[in-house]
Amino acid sequence: MPLFLPHFNIQKFNTLAVPAVANYFVSVQNDEELREALAFARTEKLPLLILGGGSNIVLRADFPGLVIHIKTRGLDVVAENDEYVWLKVAAGENWHQLVEYTLDNGYYGLENLSLIPGSVGAAPIQNIGAYGVELKDVFAELAALDIQSGLTVMFTNESCQFGYRESIFKQTLKDLYVITSVTLKLNKTPALNLQYPALRSALKEIPAGDISPEQVSAAVIAIRQSKLPDPQQVPNVGSFFKNPVVPVGQFESLKLRFPHLVSYPVDDSHMKLAAGWLIDQAGWRGKEVDGVRVHPDQALVLTNPGKREGKLILQLADRVIASVEELFGVTLEMEPRVYP
Repeated sequence: MPLFLPHFNIQKFNTLAVPAVANYFVSVQNDEELREALAFARTEKLPLLILGGGSNIVLRADFPGLVIHIKTRGLDVVAENDEYVWLKVAAGENWHQLVEYTLDNGYYGLENLSLIPGSVGAAPIQNIGAYGVELKDVFAELAALDIQSGLTVMFTNESCQFGYRESIFKQTLKDLYVITSVTLKLNKTPALNLQYPALRSALKEIPAGDISPEQVSAAVIAIRQSKLPDPQQVPNVGSFFKNPVVPVGQFESLKLRFPHLVSYPVDDSHMKLAAGWLIDQAGWRGKEVDGVRVHPDQALVLTNPGKREGKLILQLADRVIASVEELFGVTLEMEPRVYP
C-alpha cells in the first residue's frame, strides 16, 4: 500500500519552484501501487495531477486533489534484430539518463534529444523534440493505465496521433490515461540527423563522415547549456512557449515587414517561426516583473528566480503573448500545462 501524505508541499517537485501544497501526495514504485492510488482518488473524488520530473507544469495555486509522483524504474530490451533494438522503459525513468544509457549500450536515435528535462512517461504526451528529431521518430508503442478502470491499454505510434508538441493525450484522451512504459525502436548503427543549422554549425570542424552519436549528444548538450538555464540553479521549465506554425502566406507578409524573421519550413504550406525571436523583438528579453524573468540569453524561457506564485508567472506569460500578438499578429501558445 503506498503512503498517502496529506497537505504536502510540492515546491521541490516542480522545476519552476512554485510554492504550492497538494491536498494529498503519493509516490508510486510500480503499476499496482499506481492502481491503488487511482482507486483512492476515485473513492475520495479527488482531482489528479500525475507528476514525473515536474518540468512541464505551472501550479497556479495549491492543488486541491491527489498528486501522484511516478517513480517506476526499468529498462529492458524486449526485441531485436540485426538493425534495431526495441527498448522498453518505465515511465519514471529520467529522460536524459535514458539517452546516456542508450549511447553507452550502442543504441542510437536519441542523441539529438539529450538534456531534455523530465521523465520518460511525459515524453509521448508532449511528443518532445529538439534539433531535428521528435519522439515519434523512434517511438514503437506505449502502455498506459485507464484511470477509471485501472486496465492496461497499448498505444501504437499511429494511435498516439503525434504532432508538433502534440499527442492524443493532450487532446481527446486528456486526463484519461496514465502512461506506465514507453517502447522505443532504436538503431544499432548510427543514423545521424544533422539537419538543424545550430547543430551543423557546432560540428563544422569535424568531417561529416567522422561524426559520432556521442559527439552529436555532446554538441546538443553544449548548445542547450549555452541557451537554457539549469533548473537547479534558476527555476524554469525550459521553453515556455511553442514555436508558432503559420501559413506560408502569413509568413511571406511578415517577412516583408521583418526581413530578419527567423523561421523553419514545416511543409509546402506552413512555416515555423522562432518564438524566442518574436519575444525578443517585442522587447521582453531580460525583463523581470514581480520576481519572474524572461531569460536574458533565450527569450523563449521564463524563469522564476524569486520562487514566486504561479499566478505571477502566468500574468507575465499573458503580457508576452499580448505583445507578440500586437506586433506580429501571431498568437503564442504556452508549452507547460497549468494546474489546477
